[in-house]
Amino acid sequence: MKVGRYDYRSQFERFDEFMAELSTMIVDGHYVLSGEVEEFERAFAEYLDCRFVVGVNTGTDALLCSLKILDLQPQDEVITQANTFNATVSAICLAGLTPALVDANEDSFLMNVDQAISLVGPRTRVLLPVHLYGKPTPMQELLGECAKRGVDLVEDAAQAHGARIDSQRAGTFGVLGCFSFHPSKNLAAAGDGGAIAANRADLHEKLLALRALGQVGQNNHVYVGYNTKLDSIQAKILTWKLASLDRWNEHRRMIARQYRDRLADLPLKFQSWDHAKGEDHVFHLFAIRTEQRDELLKHLQSKGVDAVIRYPAPIHLQPAFSGYGWRVGQFPVAEALARELLCLPIRPNLTSTEVDYVSDCVRSFFTGSDVSRNYSISQTRGEL
Repeated sequence: MKVGRYDYRSQFERFDEFMAELSTMIVDGHYVLSGEVEEFERAFAEYLDCRFVVGVNTGTDALLCSLKILDLQPQDEVITQANTFNATVSAICLAGLTPALVDANEDSFLMNVDQAISLVGPRTRVLLPVHLYGKPTPMQELLGECAKRGVDLVEDAAQAHGARIDSQRAGTFGVLGCFSFHPSKNLAAAGDGGAIAANRADLHEKLLALRALGQVGQNNHVYVGYNTKLDSIQAKILTWKLASLDRWNEHRRMIARQYRDRLADLPLKFQSWDHAKGEDHVFHLFAIRTEQRDELLKHLQSKGVDAVIRYPAPIHLQPAFSGYGWRVGQFPVAEALARELLCLPIRPNLTSTEVDYVSDCVRSFFTGSDVSRNYSISQTRGEL
């Protein structure tokens, strides 16, 4: 039996109808910043309950453009976490700013909020928490510190489409929220895509210009801008899928509950989940933690389970950032998570049979037992 991470066709209900609409777009020349892009921006803003959304080419560009419009000075400091994807810190560097790292929290695998607050100094201009694996970072203490110190809060919500704290969507707490629509995400394009959420009209206007070569009106370049536009076809795909996002996320939560129940007695740790306290985790990834991570990965792959490591090296130990003087042991929790985290398959149409099979495979690694049930290939396809 094989259990994969992705099943893209299942995300297109009424597939023939969708392809007919896409064909019309292609024939009619709806390619760049068309009505389809505006339609998605309005729909996603309504979904997030924010005033504005600006579509860009990638999640990395969403971060970069957000930092570039905040009137920061070269070498101003941005605080983020050591356990994040490369793009978070690359965007800080590409914007000409200085990244300052804090460690992860042992239980949440997110930013250590207390460390971040203690690190805020006279050069700090932005706090940049990452809602990692679909779990929203606690916001209130960070927002309070930002208000007190005159610091902007920018959210990396690339893995948290639809996540909420007390009914407020991730990506709408700070001055700007950055999203990726990479094919791996909960809301996935058929290629790259990104977006920035904002509530301030002045920032919205700057973003519209910055993404289009700095133009305000045809050939009136008021900024040194980028060419980073959300592709019209990707916008159409995203609008098509958006109506299903909450339902898909709820299915992910159901799968997460099943995994946690079936694996609870094994020597594993899970990312904390405060679902009883108003937190809607959307489980972009389902991470388990074990000191035998690499051996377990090989075992699962041999059983046809498409498990994956995210991320095998923390930011401070990556060659791209060696010039900042970070050292081994400086962020011990981030280093431990890089050694010990493994992500099990989770997707909106994963079936209970597939969850059982993956769980049995994990159990067989720790107990030496056989995967005893008679699993059939025909049982592995589920319905959204």
